[in-house]
Amino acid sequence: MDRQRTGEISRRTAETDIKLRLNIDGTGSYRINTGVGFFDHMLALFARHGAFDLELIASGDLSVDAHHTVEDTGICLGRAFKAALGEKKGINRFGHALVPMDEALAMVAVDISGRGFLAFPDVFPAAKVGEFDLELVAEFCRALAVNGEFTLHVRLLAGRNHHHICEAVFKALGRALRDAVSLAGRGPGVPSTKGVL
Repeated sequence: MDRQRTGEISRRTAETDIKLRLNIDGTGSYRINTGVGFFDHMLALFARHGAFDLELIASGDLSVDAHHTVEDTGICLGRAFKAALGEKKGINRFGHALVPMDEALAMVAVDISGRGFLAFPDVFPAAKVGEFDLELVAEFCRALAVNGEFTLHVRLLAGRNHHHICEAVFKALGRALRDAVSLAGRGPGVPSTKGVL
C-alpha cells in the first residue's frame, strides 16, 4: 500500500456544520460529538467493530430535530470512505456480517460497487429509542451508501428491543465494511471484470 487510506470531509450548510476524518486502516479509535447521544453511541460501535479511526464533530439544528445532523453525517462519512478508497485497487470489494446483540440478530452485506443503493427493511415498529427517531437509522444508511457509492443490504433476523436492534445493525455495518475495504492481496487491480469500480 503506497498511500494512507484516509478521508477528510468538511461540510457546512444552513442546517449543519460537520468536520470528519476517517482512517479505514485504523484500530477502532474514535472521538465523536454530534450532539445526539444515542447516535454518538452507534457511531462509536461502528468505528470500534470496523476498526476505523473516526474523528467527528457535528453541530446541527437540533432545536428542529436530529434529522439533518444524522443524514448529513451519513453524507460526510460516505464521502470520506470514497476518498479513502481512491481507485479501490486490491480491495476485497464484498463484505458481510451476522451480528447478535442479546435477542437481536442483524445481517449486513456490502458491495463496494461504485453504485449507491440501500435495501433496508421496515424493522422498527416503535418510533423512538429515548429521544432518537428510529427512522433516522435508514436515513443515515441511505446517505452513507449513496455518497460512498456502495450497495448496502440490511436485514433483521430477530429482535424485540430497539436499542439492541440498532446496536446489532451498526456493529454489523462496521464489520461488513471492514471486510469489504480490506486489501485482498491477490493483485494490483480492482475486483471487477469491467476494470473499474
